[in-house]
Amino acid sequence: MTESLPAVSRTAVGVAALRAYESSRPDRLFDDPYAAAFFEAGRSALPDLDRGSKQAGLGALMYPQVVIRTRFFDDYLLGAGCAQVVLLAAGLDARAFRLAWPPGTRLFELDLPDVLAFKDDVLAARGATPACERIVVRADLREDWATALREAGFDPAVPTAWLAEGLLIYLTYEEASRLLTTVGELSAPGSRVSFEHRPGDAPDSLVSRARATEDGEHVTALWRGGLRDTAPEWLAAHGWEPSTVTRAELATAYGRPSDGDATAGGFVTAVR
Repeated sequence: MTESLPAVSRTAVGVAALRAYESSRPDRLFDDPYAAAFFEAGRSALPDLDRGSKQAGLGALMYPQVVIRTRFFDDYLLGAGCAQVVLLAAGLDARAFRLAWPPGTRLFELDLPDVLAFKDDVLAARGATPACERIVVRADLREDWATALREAGFDPAVPTAWLAEGLLIYLTYEEASRLLTTVGELSAPGSRVSFEHRPGDAPDSLVSRARATEDGEHVTALWRGGLRDTAPEWLAAHGWEPSTVTRAELATAYGRPSDGDATAGGFVTAVR
């Protein structure tokens, strides 16, 4: 099945492996009961990936980032208080199935058709049942995805919690700006948006270390930088009230080691 996945989406299989490893820990920060199934179904695309070792090189480097961002975004979505949720480039995360959503929540998952087909095949094989109203929207985020979202039943008059997890770094500044401009146009007052924030690209930053990892070129070659270090300023200039948190702060709050996290960046959340 993975042969049909575009290169940028195959990285989601590696992320699923890291989520599966975290879910197996007694001190896990979250429980994703479907991550291992995604990894097993997709491992033909990553024959050298070993879930037990968290993947040598790039996987080991990215493991703390993936784990902390998963927990942070879980908490963000459940705490947003929005009855409408949109996951941009939803990938292989199973939040619609694994989180305790309030009654009446409508969750839209946007991603490429092949990604969503792969995802739904794995979930169907596991007999997975969503914990909210889940609406799948097959769309390319570089094209007119807003029309597809509206046609699927999205209501721009309802406050929405938007999530762009692991997405913007794969876009150019112009593509990221265009995507978030559309998000703003679709956001009623009270809406929220969140994504990773990398305040710099110093030689010891997470991005720089990832680019220097010998086995990571198949992933890092796809990175385009997104908004880079301008995310809070960009959001403030486009009608949002942003706030940021570092990965080091979250690691401490979650009881995880924070060594090196000062250069790992963090996350931005903004309210409309």
